[in-house]
Amino acid sequence: MGTKVRSLTVVRRAVDARKKSDVHFVYTLDVSVKDEASALARCRDAAPAPKDIWQPPVFDGRRDSRPVVVGFGPGGMFAALVLAMAGLRPIVLERGEAAEARTEKVARLRTDGLLDPESNIQFGEGGAGAFSDGKLSTGVKDRRIPWVLAQLAEAGAPADILTDAKPHIGTDLLPGVCAGIRQRIIALEGEVRFSTKVTGLAVENGRLTGAETNRGFVPCEALILACGHSARDTFEMLCKLNIPIAPKPFAMGVRIEHLQRDIDRAQYGPFAGHPRLSAADYSLACQLPNGRRCYTFCMCPGGEVVPAASEEGRVCTNGASPSKRNYVNSNATLLAAVAPEDFPYAGVLGGMQWQRAIEQAAYDAAGGGYLAPCQTVGGFLTGRAAPISEVTPSYAPGVRERELRGILPPLCRGYHRRGSAHIRPQAPGLRYGRGRTDRAGDPLLLSCADGTGRRYAKPRPAGALSLRRGGRLGRGHHERRRGRHPLRPGAAAISF
Repeated sequence: MGTKVRSLTVVRRAVDARKKSDVHFVYTLDVSVKDEASALARCRDAAPAPKDIWQPPVFDGRRDSRPVVVGFGPGGMFAALVLAMAGLRPIVLERGEAAEARTEKVARLRTDGLLDPESNIQFGEGGAGAFSDGKLSTGVKDRRIPWVLAQLAEAGAPADILTDAKPHIGTDLLPGVCAGIRQRIIALEGEVRFSTKVTGLAVENGRLTGAETNRGFVPCEALILACGHSARDTFEMLCKLNIPIAPKPFAMGVRIEHLQRDIDRAQYGPFAGHPRLSAADYSLACQLPNGRRCYTFCMCPGGEVVPAASEEGRVCTNGASPSKRNYVNSNATLLAAVAPEDFPYAGVLGGMQWQRAIEQAAYDAAGGGYLAPCQTVGGFLTGRAAPISEVTPSYAPGVRERELRGILPPLCRGYHRRGSAHIRPQAPGLRYGRGRTDRAGDPLLLSCADGTGRRYAKPRPAGALSLRRGGRLGRGHHERRRGRHPLRPGAAAISF
């Protein structure tokens, strides 16, 4: 163009695979030129680069009372980090353990079927996402997202998350990243207390005076409740304290597994297996005739299905991928929306009780030991037996082949069957896969949730930014993700 380029920086990299014969990378560049006005006039695809880079606010008020953050998932973690950067020396109360000790408890559940209700895939440093996938993509548009990604990279996440269109950390790296943020909070004179469960709140004359815990009373005047969707006993405690809570629609579903090579072929065509391309993913959705939505969520390329139970005698699953996404299987969920009027249990906690009932039915159906009931998608949709063939279940401690129609509510079974029929034309080349039931949201989401209440708390921008909605203890939602993809019968299976 005849314009002198002073500097050039890659700010975003994406894969365009819409045309299978022409799969290519698309780069967004930040270019500094001598004559910007002339360059903008000549290049129709160029636009001025944003100059407004968000930074945490500076606090100049009272510092005599330390704020308390309950929960150390992404919301609580970034709330504590911002408070610490403001010089407020926050105290974090986390019922689970630090990442190092928690890793041992998660491994024990997977190998021996032994669950610690206070330290597991749901509870502990980093929240559910610390032992999940670490996807950092979000539909939220917020100028704070680059700052959040920068903090994760500074704590040890790969630098690629700063430029990838679909950034991802990986379950093998996430515990270390969470520990890095914890160490930064401590260096800023914050405090993180693990194995400290909040059991009550003290209020005098309508004002908060402290939090009651299993390790004693913690005085405070300001408290951020970032307990996550699985802290059901916390929700019950809040109800007893007459704190306003309202039921909210959520999503329920099944998790599917299929071979990653099939997803790569469907998405990349002849370029599948190219060393420059990462494991392919997908996202599918449809509107049912009755107005309800069915959609896939939390697709984990090159990953595995993991046990996500947090209560004894109940089974729930989640998906995970390592940083290289190089496992044989991939997995996702297919979700169906349900509303408070669908709940078979009364009261504001009716959705939560429904979750518990389904998870207990799944546990009983598989015979205990946190095994997961499992069935081929073809068998689930048609009602005819279809033996597991190509896809080996990745779920540990293991699966039992069981009929899932007696576990999932009839309403959801109908939505999933009709949803599969509507979604299938969107996914040519995919084959039937394997799935299990997941918890992916909560019927009672508090002020620190991401606003939709539809997903696990993961170290992702949406979870880290959700505190902007704070101020009240609000509505929430639970989602049992059951993700199955419309694929060839017999190739895989579904389970809870």
